Amino acid sequence: MAITINGRAYDAPKDVRVSLLDLLRDTLDRPGTKKGCNQGACGACTVLVDGERILSCLALAVQYEGRSVTTIEGLADDDDLHPLQSLFVEHDGFQCGYCTPGQIMSAVALREEFKRGLPSNISPDLQASPERSRAEIKERMNGNLCRCGAHNGIVDAIAAYVSEDNE
Repeated sequence: MAITINGRAYDAPKDVRVSLLDLLRDTLDRPGTKKGCNQGACGACTVLVDGERILSCLALAVQYEGRSVTTIEGLADDDDLHPLQSLFVEHDGFQCGYCTPGQIMSAVALREEFKRGLPSNISPDLQASPERSRAEIKERMNGNLCRCGAHNGIVDAIAAYVSEDNE
């Protein structure tokens, strides 16, 4: 069975010990997904699997046979940036850029969580739609680390992205 990555089917690795991150970077030449800590602590390796965010360094590639994986390379439409990528540029949401792919992938999933009304650890009412506040964004993005100081720009870009649903 194949793994679909950015709309294209690939054979799963024969070695069942290969992480999804290593498959993407080393075998399929998808360097946009970053290897940061390789322990699931930094979020640099975040990808979407069937629309849900996962840490690809902690996932065995064979677990995702028959599933659809989206990497940062799969967000843009040819030469047109994904709207969130444009907002990262507009709001100066990166300096070194190392965490940027994981931040963007996580924020794409975050927006879908808001749309589905999923609460977070700080949601005051588990039955109500969560507020799209900076506090909610920070809580939902707390697994994605930025070490170079672009944190405020990242939150600004994500806030603009999630507020587009309310316009």
